[in-house]
Amino acid sequence: MLKKFSNIVSTRLGFTAFLVLLFWLKSLFAYFFKFDLDFDNSFQILLAILNPLASTLLLLGLALYVKNTKLYYSLSLVIYFILTLWLFSNATYFGEFTDFITVNTMLASSKVAAGLGQSALNLFNFTDLFFVIDFLIIGLLMWRKVIRFDHRAFSKRAGFAITSLSILAFTVNLFMAEIDRPELLSRGFSNTYVVRYLGLVPFTVYDGINTYKTNQVRKEAKPTDVAEVQKYVSDNHAKPNPDTFGIAKGKNVIYIHLESFQQFLINYKLKAIDPTTKQEKEYEVTPFLNSLFGSKETFAFDNFFHQVKAGKTSDAETLMENSFFGLTQGSFFVSNGGKNTFQSAPDILSQVGGYTSAVFHGNVGSFWNRNETYKRLGYNYFFDQTYFNVDKSNSFQYGLHDKFLFGDSIEYLEHLQQPFYTKFITVSNHYPYVKFAGDEGGFPLATTSDDTINGYFATANYLDTAVKEFFDYLKASDVYKNSVIVLYGDHYGISNSRNPQLAELLGKNKETWSSYDDAMLQRVPYMIVVPGMDKGRVDHTFGGEIDNLPTLLHLLGIDNSKYPQLGQDLLSPDHRSLLAMRNTDNWVSSTLTNYSGRIYKTGTGEEITNPDPDTKKQIDANNKQSELQLKISDAITTGDLLRFWPSDGLKPIDPNDYNYTKGLQKAKVIEKKLGDASTSIFSQNGDKTTKDLWQTQSFQALHPELNLSQAGTSGSSAKK
Repeated sequence: MLKKFSNIVSTRLGFTAFLVLLFWLKSLFAYFFKFDLDFDNSFQILLAILNPLASTLLLLGLALYVKNTKLYYSLSLVIYFILTLWLFSNATYFGEFTDFITVNTMLASSKVAAGLGQSALNLFNFTDLFFVIDFLIIGLLMWRKVIRFDHRAFSKRAGFAITSLSILAFTVNLFMAEIDRPELLSRGFSNTYVVRYLGLVPFTVYDGINTYKTNQVRKEAKPTDVAEVQKYVSDNHAKPNPDTFGIAKGKNVIYIHLESFQQFLINYKLKAIDPTTKQEKEYEVTPFLNSLFGSKETFAFDNFFHQVKAGKTSDAETLMENSFFGLTQGSFFVSNGGKNTFQSAPDILSQVGGYTSAVFHGNVGSFWNRNETYKRLGYNYFFDQTYFNVDKSNSFQYGLHDKFLFGDSIEYLEHLQQPFYTKFITVSNHYPYVKFAGDEGGFPLATTSDDTINGYFATANYLDTAVKEFFDYLKASDVYKNSVIVLYGDHYGISNSRNPQLAELLGKNKETWSSYDDAMLQRVPYMIVVPGMDKGRVDHTFGGEIDNLPTLLHLLGIDNSKYPQLGQDLLSPDHRSLLAMRNTDNWVSSTLTNYSGRIYKTGTGEEITNPDPDTKKQIDANNKQSELQLKISDAITTGDLLRFWPSDGLKPIDPNDYNYTKGLQKAKVIEKKLGDASTSIFSQNGDKTTKDLWQTQSFQALHPELNLSQAGTSGSSAKK
């Protein structure tokens, strides 16, 4: 057996194959024991098992083109050493930062040194010997002559065949990855996704290409380019409404991100059969959000549109907190978020109002590159999936379910210094809207021919209940009265291709469904709850996510005129009722709608095929204004123009000042240092936790009249 093995590895092809095998085993060790690739199904596991082979064979196979014996073996071992070093470095880096080393990370050498140099020894354990033990094995086999040098040169034709085989294998791998995750590379969901589907080496190449493209555009930008942005901001600034300016000054800001939540769900009642009476009845889908929407404490907008594209949720975050758009292709967070300069909401409020900022999200921190982008935005804390005990009982493929997210975030929220600026990113109302099982099941499904539509109402109802429970906690802990709560839908939940199947549920005919109907379904809820206020109303102003930040800052008493924001205060008398969508030919105004190449009268949906001169003039003006706003936004994002923005009192952000590990310990240290001056919820509650004020019940516990099954309650996921 040993002799047969020796004969194989003593050929150049056999030696290369042996190195490929060893590195494949080390890669699998890293995948399953060092990285958290967050597998959702067995197909993803299969791809992860296979994906190291193609790239490893391609790189090690390059040495086969070398004729000189010593040079071949030296080059093979050098390539193998570099691959191993890269794998081990990423394993160590991931242990500290729960992400992979990117080109930008390497370029920021001080950050790499901080990330690896200071923590490598602490993170090293005996299992890491697996990364280096093979070098001893190879050396021993060579010393014992089990591996003998093969002096025969490998033919170029055979070498080309090996290269072709590896490229073919990678192509098949990429095709299989696209089956499970369409637009994997074009949308750039997450570094973790690329490694999970394609491998560490392809991820590095992919990241390098994207970084090069981004840097080339950035290099071409000049300080003088910012003048056009300044002019646009000045020309389009909407002065604050004196009746609402500063009414929320100094209050906590709490964002509640309503995943995939569309405006039509507000006040919607789903007709379904009552399981007890067997008669048809109406089920209110979102009773709590409905109550907020009509409250005198709420500024609610029923003509508020999402403006995202491929970056979806991350685009919504870009718009809401920066007041400019995402990109025409891919995610701005992924391609530019880790390197661009920002003047974002958390940074402005930190430097102007002394706010502490934090994000709570039950998915992996690297999804949409949040763990890097948030540092650039100025977020002090990011409580991602690593801060919660996540398992199959309380989560699904997009992270921790909403009730667990809200309830288990209290442990971290209560130690933040007030005023705070926080964001809760929910996920339960996410495609494919799979119905809840067990004691959370029971809300009726719709009965269309599309299962995605059918489940949408039940998951929205779950989200509604989760939000109500969080509001109950805010009131019980006395946080509510000193906060302003912003609730927004990030993007559509039902895609345009499915809208005709949705038509009947909305009282429309799918045969007469038009692009105008599609346009109106891009509306999402936008509510600003200001406790104690009695000026609330349902506002019919047309606006979009780009308008949030100017609106919020004015409510907080902060003039936004000196900041690079492209939106306008929705409450301002000067607000322009025209919103551009990320597609350059789509826009909506209070009178006209341009969608999918057709012009309609807003309100009636009547198509305009032969516009009169006045209408044509208005269409041209709207086209020009929308194109200009998108052009200015693209200049900001692709050219990183905010690095040239004139001083407006904000100090530049250094991302190296932020580390999202050990967030709770950090908050407690600050709390202890401040002593009696601490303003945290915990301190104001007499140094006692408020977690016991959180109350949660399952759907079946809330609806015993349905007699669905024995009711239950939810548990906890917070890591202690």
